[in-house]
Amino acid sequence: MTALKYPLASEIAALMKAAETRSAEVHSVDDLEKFRVEFLARKGGIAELFDKLKAVPNDQKPVLGKELNKLRSHVESLFEAMHHRLNSQSKKEEEIPDLTLPGRALPVGTLHPITQTLNDIAAIFTSMGFAVANGPEIEDDYHNFEALNFPPDHPARDMQDTFFISEKVLLRTHTSPVQIRVMEHQQPPIRVIMPGRVYRNEAISARSLSQFHQVEGLYVDRNVTFSELKGTLVAFAKEFYGSNIKYKFRPSFFPFTEPSLEMDITCFICSGKGCPMCKRTGWLEILGAGMVHPNVFRKVGYDSESVTGFAFGMGIERTTVLRHGIPDLRMLLENDVKFLEQF
Repeated sequence: MTALKYPLASEIAALMKAAETRSAEVHSVDDLEKFRVEFLARKGGIAELFDKLKAVPNDQKPVLGKELNKLRSHVESLFEAMHHRLNSQSKKEEEIPDLTLPGRALPVGTLHPITQTLNDIAAIFTSMGFAVANGPEIEDDYHNFEALNFPPDHPARDMQDTFFISEKVLLRTHTSPVQIRVMEHQQPPIRVIMPGRVYRNEAISARSLSQFHQVEGLYVDRNVTFSELKGTLVAFAKEFYGSNIKYKFRPSFFPFTEPSLEMDITCFICSGKGCPMCKRTGWLEILGAGMVHPNVFRKVGYDSESVTGFAFGMGIERTTVLRHGIPDLRMLLENDVKFLEQF
């Protein structure tokens, strides 16, 4: 240093050496902060030397001031280099994974409650020997209505409000057309269920939707009886809803079955005492069924004198809300994750 002949010059040289020594001892952020306070803070070593510069003779100030500026620049460079080194070291440590940590569990989705219900129903009927058949959702008038004993002017057509694509093409209103398609291509015996999505032009409310799912079943063979139909439905209901349920059958009407019935079970929300879910009756309707109408057999080329059969059907959304006590059908379609996580 050129200013060693001045008294302050030795202090500048000593502080320079101290800063370089201390910089080699900085290994952490805390060490770096201590270095800054010791040398670069307002009350640090360099600031004290600048205060002393005020008291030296004027002829010494230019030389010593230059040396002090060099000292400050050098110490600041040391500080920046250490700061950069510590940052780089910290990033490298963050990038190295801790292989001893347990793995993070990934969120796993679950089946929608409608799908769960569909699968459970299908499992029960397949265990009884029923196969599974599918058909198109865009149907023609013949398979959706006419072959199922719905003549063009039959008032029963008014039971189902239809989405027509053209005069003879429509969105199927039930999965019953699959029954016709199966019988057109297969001779008895037939034992099959037909799950799928159906469409009806209805107002959406807590109890009805314009798009929903059904499962229908068909059994055709020689000497199939009404008692077999009832036994099949009772076995299903006890397996699905519980062995302690009470049930009853009511006469009903469907164009493609004769005789026809509807099946009710004791409301398991109120145990038959009456509640909003069962409309205060204590009973819940779960499905419709009946013996296949001879006209349907004739449409598919079966001998209605030689074979008999039964058919049944139920809405999956309705079955799902009955099973879980859900008050509003629309809740199944709102995709509320908190709601769906319950299932």
